[in-house]
Amino acid sequence: MVASPNAKPDGNESPLVGQSTLGRPEEAIVDLPTEARSPQWLSPQVVPQSVPQWASPPEPINQILDAPSTPEILISPDKQWLVELTQASLPTIAELAEPVVAVAGFRLNPKTNAPARHRTYRGMRLRTLRSGISNTIALPDDSRISYLRWSPDGQQLAFVLTQADGLELWVLALADGMPRRLTAPVLNATYGVPYRWLPNEALLCKFIPADRGAPPVKAAVPTGPIIQENLGRKTASRTYTNLLQNTHDEALFEYYVASTLERVRLDGTHVRLLEPCLLDEAMPSPDGNYILLKTLQRPFSYQLPSSHFPLRVQVLDAVGQVVYDVADLPLADSLSTQFDAVIEGRRRISWRCDRPSTLYWVEALDGGDPDKEVPERDVLWELNAPFTDPPTALWRSQYRFRRVCWGRDDVALVWERWHNTRQTKLWRLNPSQPESPPQLLVERSYEDQYSDPGTPLTVPGAFGWHVLQFSADGSSLYFSGRGASPAGVYPFLDRLNLATGVIERLWQCQPPYFESVVQLLDQEAQEFLTRRQSQTEPPNLFLHTRSNGQSLQLTHEIDRAPQFAGVHKEVVRYQRADGVQLSAKLYLPAGYDPARDGALPTIFWIYPEEFKDRELAGQVTTAEHTFSRPHGTSVLFLLTQGYAVLSSPSLPIIGEGEAEPNDTYVEQLLAGIEAAIAYVVDRGVADRERLAIGGHSYGAFTTANVLAHSNFFRAGIARSGAYNRTLTPFGFQGEQRHFWDAADTYMHLSPFTHVGKITAPLLLIHGAEDSNAGTYPLQTERFYDALKGQGATVRQVMLPLEDHGYQSREAVGHVLWEMVEWCDRYLKG
Repeated sequence: MVASPNAKPDGNESPLVGQSTLGRPEEAIVDLPTEARSPQWLSPQVVPQSVPQWASPPEPINQILDAPSTPEILISPDKQWLVELTQASLPTIAELAEPVVAVAGFRLNPKTNAPARHRTYRGMRLRTLRSGISNTIALPDDSRISYLRWSPDGQQLAFVLTQADGLELWVLALADGMPRRLTAPVLNATYGVPYRWLPNEALLCKFIPADRGAPPVKAAVPTGPIIQENLGRKTASRTYTNLLQNTHDEALFEYYVASTLERVRLDGTHVRLLEPCLLDEAMPSPDGNYILLKTLQRPFSYQLPSSHFPLRVQVLDAVGQVVYDVADLPLADSLSTQFDAVIEGRRRISWRCDRPSTLYWVEALDGGDPDKEVPERDVLWELNAPFTDPPTALWRSQYRFRRVCWGRDDVALVWERWHNTRQTKLWRLNPSQPESPPQLLVERSYEDQYSDPGTPLTVPGAFGWHVLQFSADGSSLYFSGRGASPAGVYPFLDRLNLATGVIERLWQCQPPYFESVVQLLDQEAQEFLTRRQSQTEPPNLFLHTRSNGQSLQLTHEIDRAPQFAGVHKEVVRYQRADGVQLSAKLYLPAGYDPARDGALPTIFWIYPEEFKDRELAGQVTTAEHTFSRPHGTSVLFLLTQGYAVLSSPSLPIIGEGEAEPNDTYVEQLLAGIEAAIAYVVDRGVADRERLAIGGHSYGAFTTANVLAHSNFFRAGIARSGAYNRTLTPFGFQGEQRHFWDAADTYMHLSPFTHVGKITAPLLLIHGAEDSNAGTYPLQTERFYDALKGQGATVRQVMLPLEDHGYQSREAVGHVLWEMVEWCDRYLKG
């Protein structure tokens, strides 16, 4: 896997690698046989109660799960070096059992002051790009590496090393390949990024306060009730998890988030710039002369995560003194739940990455309310240092501002879009002449994948921040995209002439490959790096020369699951009864011969999508020439057990004009399923009497709905879903309306209200520490109770310590065992 060096959505800095957040422990819920539940006093010779154990899936699934992961690759800003990062294997359940503190919508590890279940790498190799000479970087045993970030000059790579008692900051110099430790385990990564580079060979770091002391202890006896009130304001919010619940949680939040701000030089010396505060973000300006400081403020909320808390935004000088107050934003508790709703006041505050120290931000012209009818929605502002002049308005949008990518004084790209119409526009601005009209480059429906122009390529600019990549004469920009089309998905490289708007296709991958551009190596795009794969070749990095069309393979990753080498994969196309074009990925087991083996038991793995346009809903956006190997709890593992798999069959839920997609969700869902069944049965690869359906999250919700409203399937598997929509009353997935605005739709879409109609055996699986909004473990527990009460055939498996996605080796293996056993029982008899 290659980590793209391109900019973050706002075009500021190269991406930070190695962050994740998961959950805290719970007990498993497993139904035991009646005899195992009998109390011991009923018999003097009672058999001890059985203890549920983790089960292992059949081979070769176990072998594949334990195979080493493909390394991830970083490319140095000067394009001379590759850093190969060894991926960790699946963690053990013991690793997931590390202590966790859940506060204000996120979870942290109190021992390390990092996010809980923090994603890390386990080793690092440095190699030259062209010659391939490499060496392993010497690090302490059992190293856990994360938060990798290149220095502004691209010659050093900073990273964080996780120790048992905290996080250390290290730096690797490319010149000698020698890593050095800069700090003791004092970094604070509980909230946001723990460090950023300064341009003068120093770093700006969040430190744990030296005098922090022991964490707050919860009082044994409550001092009073927990009281909340709302005095007539509309403060609807979507469902969140791990929120603050009492004053003790508030104290824990302040204890762990509070950080000092320190400047650390490469010799290890450091200077404190800021006393302990609730540090959200400290971002140095590109020239390092200023710091954009964001701090969380009271009052906190018990209904909203910390991202909605009051926020103070200031500009500090290089020694930590406030020179400009940017914004003082209140608690965002009255924000509409509409998808295009935003806060009032200044938002998306950051630095222009092509200027030494120029702020920019966006403000809503409609008060942040998408229901207001106004000609313009947002305005983009900028303000130059020393921040004493009035800000300059650069651009006003018809739709909601989405992102900006800076290039140079006379070129910036901005995107706007509007959810209800699915419309998006791409503009070229001239920031040096804000009075000049912007140039419209693209206008389209963002559902239209065939017209997607791709993403502009970027390169480190004068200050090391990523800016738009121009041609040598400065007249053109480069775009790369997936290249979805009626003929298939073939990534491309384009050059856009800024003066004429003409787009020139420089390169496009050809079958049998799926090959996408990673990075240009020169300003004329004569050489560039690609990531190439095919159905039989794993992804590898290639050096492509456009003048002669030749490619040089730079990495040589192997197939880590060769048992899948003979699996047949194809993108199939068929039609819904109402004429909507559909597609799916059909997988057939290795060695399968339809004439010899006949129809197979088949598993449908589903996830629907909402659309506003029936023609666009039928576009084929699945790449056929990718290297498909299963990982985690992928349903593709069941190919090794003799099953066919129809993965991601198109299930468009279309609401054209004023109609909402979910008003006819069930009808359109069943029509899509019927069309898919007809295709695989008529082709002879599937047996109509041996079909199962499954899905994860919204796919689980959809699985339950299919079983409730049809008898197409002999069994179902629903993982980590939500089944009662009254528990998500302020919207879910693509639904913006509240329960009280569309009560009939909410009730009809809830499988919970149709449990009496579900006759197919249903396997329910859920992570006991699911932190995803809306998919509480309670959803599965109550759904199981309802099904059981109606006499359904149902099995509930709760996975202790697991989040919305399952991580531990034990849980992943057990889930696959459950899926194989369930399908074997009800499809193979």
